[in-house]
Amino acid sequence: MTGNVPTPSGPRTGTRVLVVFNPKSGSGDSELPQFIQLLREDGMDVVERELQNDTPMRDYVTDLDQFTYLVGAGGDGTVSSLAYAAQYKNVPMLAFPAGTANLIAQNLDLPQDAAGLAAIIRDGHSLRVDMGEIEVQGEKSGFCMLAGAGADASMIRDSEELKDRFGAMAYVMSAMKQLNPKKTTFHLKIDGQPREFEGIGVMIANFGMANYRLPITSDISPSDGRFTVILMKAGNIMRLLPNLIDSVRAKLNLGDPMFSGNLETIEARTVEVDADEPFPLQYDGELHVETTPFQARILPGAIRFLTAAKRDDLET
Repeated sequence: MTGNVPTPSGPRTGTRVLVVFNPKSGSGDSELPQFIQLLREDGMDVVERELQNDTPMRDYVTDLDQFTYLVGAGGDGTVSSLAYAAQYKNVPMLAFPAGTANLIAQNLDLPQDAAGLAAIIRDGHSLRVDMGEIEVQGEKSGFCMLAGAGADASMIRDSEELKDRFGAMAYVMSAMKQLNPKKTTFHLKIDGQPREFEGIGVMIANFGMANYRLPITSDISPSDGRFTVILMKAGNIMRLLPNLIDSVRAKLNLGDPMFSGNLETIEARTVEVDADEPFPLQYDGELHVETTPFQARILPGAIRFLTAAKRDDLET
């Protein structure tokens, strides 16, 4: 079953909420305590579990069938790891924004305040969306937003030391540094079909909006059972800004694209990526020391996310 999953509004007797939170995410000023208090004032039974370094994420959700809702509080990496552990368990999940950028929450058009997020739980409206599964050196992980090798991963790597001081602006500052990124030949298999191109990176997108819900490119849907593979052919990240303008124009029905040479997009269910020169890899904002090659496959309808948005609101 896909699409909107309506549930009765208002608090319900016996509603149990499992909150899994990362105490190290963001700057520590999220409204998670107030949010939990509001749920308890509504009569909900809230169980809190703090992430520990040596505990696999799946261990936190072994009894998930005993809960009405799941809350993942942290950055995008925490949310996507928890969603992957809870895949196909059919328990609606809230992506509580407690990290730096919180792109998954932004894509779901979630509020930032405790009262607004508690209202999302209270209403119980959810959408079923796809996830990605990525395999590197035999190890599998999940992602909700996107995976990338090349310039975008380099940008995230360079932002790490700036995040504590500058928050989300660290990503902008890091992007400005990527004026002359490494270029190489990428070797892909798109649904088993070989493809090569020269460029600065590859992104495999499930959700399609960057900060402030600006579309990365047009025609990305998180519920169509396919990735949008983005081939970054531009000489540097700043040259991709015209493509962002194109995406906004498409979203607002302002006409055909004006800039098309810097990016190419392809739809796929499975993707394999290798490169002549190894590239850093990121998925959902978490940088990984592993480099290309890697494989990714779509997990159709793997998770139900709580949101007030409609399906069309999540598409670019």
